[in-house]
Amino acid sequence: MGKKYFTLQEASSLLPMVRVQLDELQQLKRQFEAKYMELRDLKLSHGNRGQSQENDPYFALECELEFIQMQFQTGVANLERKGIELKDVDHGLVDFPALIRGEEVLLCWKQGEPDIAHYHGLYDGFAGRKPITGEEW
Repeated sequence: MGKKYFTLQEASSLLPMVRVQLDELQQLKRQFEAKYMELRDLKLSHGNRGQSQENDPYFALECELEFIQMQFQTGVANLERKGIELKDVDHGLVDFPALIRGEEVLLCWKQGEPDIAHYHGLYDGFAGRKPITGEEW
């Protein structure tokens, strides 16, 4: 299957779903970090006592961490299947591949922005964002 290119309208129509998915991914990341710290603190306080698997005090937390990680990976994969590129979950940076005058670019959206109003070249990154003026197409 070839690479998906979005029009500005197509990418914009996906923003409601992207906002929800991004919020969920950020929440999962926070949950993972909290559980990881809890597990770390438990290991520091109890140490490795060589207990059997049935009495493993870490097992439940490790299972929760694995489940959260799987949920996170599924969320990222859902975006990727649609052709959306998640660049930074913490800052809420998302790119949509597009073509402007035959050149491959990335329509760039950051969480908190009302709509997609910028684009940049493939290697320019967030710092190279240019405003969409409507004259690109």
